[in-house]
Amino acid sequence: MPTARWPEGADFARTVPPMSPVDRSPSPSRSWARAGQCALGVSITAGSAILPRTAHAMHLAEGILPLPWAALWTAVAVPFVAVALRQYRRRTSNDLFYRPLVAMVAAAVFLISCMPIPVPTAGTCSHPCGTGLGAILIGPWLTILVTVVALLLQAVLLAHGGITTLGADVLSMGVAGAFVGYGVFHGLSRCGAAPWVAAFAAGLLSDWATYSVTALELASALHGARPFGELFLAVGLAFVPTQLPLGILEGLMSAGAVAFLYRRRRDILERLQVIPARLVGGTP
Repeated sequence: MPTARWPEGADFARTVPPMSPVDRSPSPSRSWARAGQCALGVSITAGSAILPRTAHAMHLAEGILPLPWAALWTAVAVPFVAVALRQYRRRTSNDLFYRPLVAMVAAAVFLISCMPIPVPTAGTCSHPCGTGLGAILIGPWLTILVTVVALLLQAVLLAHGGITTLGADVLSMGVAGAFVGYGVFHGLSRCGAAPWVAAFAAGLLSDWATYSVTALELASALHGARPFGELFLAVGLAFVPTQLPLGILEGLMSAGAVAFLYRRRRDILERLQVIPARLVGGTP
């Protein structure tokens, strides 16, 4: 009686029924989602690698604001964050394109704002923000949400900023920076300014608005017996040597990003309604 044996090589291949072909090409939405996740992960890793080992008081440091003032600024910021969450859900339900886009903008803001320049007299640091460019691309409300994510990750992972001061940081960098940048860009665009000119002004003034509000928060909480205006002016002047060139740098960065997208991927700017209809087809 012959012994049973397993089919070999081609014999085995002939015994296996053919499988129906499966389309394994990734969908555009999945590709964008993976790109957004990779960008955020790379930004966190790069931020951890490029930053100096000695931690400085990035943003508003933990404990620099008395708890009542920290609670007040948090209470002011919470409604903005709630509206931002609602806007995010509404936009992503209508267009999945926004999910990876918001993730990539969050990665950019995280990395851009991870470059601290200590300002000892102010008890904090100067740094670029990236919220002006974010507001141009995804609007001020989603930029607030991006700022919350970036600041929370920096506070937890890099000891930059703090948990109790998170509301104050979101209010200055997210709310003030985003709305000023958005308003300046679209205001100048409606007046006929070229997109790169409007983006430069938006990045510049968004950065300076952030630090004006930071000076306001510090002066209101810490002025004590001193006049509020005196401390506000002192803190604001302490930021000038670093924030003046950083604001110009952020303006150039925003202008370069918008000019690049305008020339190479104008369809993205049109889809995000960054370019007014009367400028489509022009040159920045």
